[in-house]
Amino acid sequence: MDPVLNPYSPGAGSAPPELAGRDELRETVRIALERARLGNPAKSVLMVGLRGVGKTVLLDRMREDAEASGIQTVRIEAPESRSLPALLAPELRQALLRLSRNQQAKDYAERALRALAGFVGALKVKYQDIEVGIDLEPEPGLADNGDLEHDLQALIEVVGQAAKSAGTVLALFIDELQYVEEEQLASLITALHRAAQRRLPVVLVGAGLPQLRGQMGRAKSYAERLFSFPEVGPLDASAARSALANPARAQSVEFDAAALDEIVRETGRYPYFLQEWGKHTWDTASGSPIELDDVLLASRSAVAALDESFFRVRFDRLTPGEKRYLRAMAELGPGPHRSGDIATFLGKKVTTLGPTRSNLIAKGMIWSPNHGDTAFTVPLFDEFMRRVMPGREWLDEGS
Repeated sequence: MDPVLNPYSPGAGSAPPELAGRDELRETVRIALERARLGNPAKSVLMVGLRGVGKTVLLDRMREDAEASGIQTVRIEAPESRSLPALLAPELRQALLRLSRNQQAKDYAERALRALAGFVGALKVKYQDIEVGIDLEPEPGLADNGDLEHDLQALIEVVGQAAKSAGTVLALFIDELQYVEEEQLASLITALHRAAQRRLPVVLVGAGLPQLRGQMGRAKSYAERLFSFPEVGPLDASAARSALANPARAQSVEFDAAALDEIVRETGRYPYFLQEWGKHTWDTASGSPIELDDVLLASRSAVAALDESFFRVRFDRLTPGEKRYLRAMAELGPGPHRSGDIATFLGKKVTTLGPTRSNLIAKGMIWSPNHGDTAFTVPLFDEFMRRVMPGREWLDEGS
């Protein structure tokens, strides 16, 4: 069929043609934001899940929903190499400039901009990656102590007052939150806690890998009372079929039931993989209806595309020792696996492999669902590892 009309969109953070199966989560965030706007208690929402479940797409759609209802939003992606103050400062500046155009909020927003100027000036020495210019002079004594936890609390408080005076909410949408250092996470949690105590309309809607729950708890013990942690997983079978069938139907193309069933089985119902299989199946099929044979043929090109991009970009960041660790996990199956079993397979002591395991967690490749357990954060990565490192030579290389 015509590839120009192909409705599927595999890609990092690319919005699918149909966001199936996520309405309940979108409603959870909508309710939290509207409660905050009214001054009612509202928990911030931190979505956790593996790679490929569509957290980034969902976060962006929630932000669109919020902006459509008049809520002020900030959108940040937290890379491994940037500090939280450096990420927040320019985005808060933009939000405050927008709020300053509201006559009721003008004075509060300008005071918040002065607080931001003091915040940036005081923290520049410690966080040298902060790069933002503020036109207003700082207000002495406001968010300018040089201590992140204290200053961020003061800053969020005055920002929240500006949002409240404008009759809106400041919603912080932060992706890849697991990459924020725990000390900086602790400061953010403290600031949000203070805003909640003051009934100020500042809400965090975040997304991260499953280890984020533990990181937040270690950063501040009361985090579990301040946030809800909905898990974003594979779609249910009905939503997975809808994600495939409805975009095709909009182009007057149908799927045979057996074809849909095969894609659902191959992909594990993960949204990213559904888009990949949908794209390759569309390009393979000669016409409607799309049949099982089309899917079977397309599966080879879908797997090859994943190997070249989705999987390979993560594999190439690994050291040889980290690759062997993940290959040993793959040999044991999809997981999770006991750390001791991985060590036994590699002929090493658990303590010897501790730094490798820690580095893989820091890189977002694995996580620990329970004490002593290790699991992949990337679905189907065990199958990729067996393809990219076949045989047993890899094991000998580590001896």
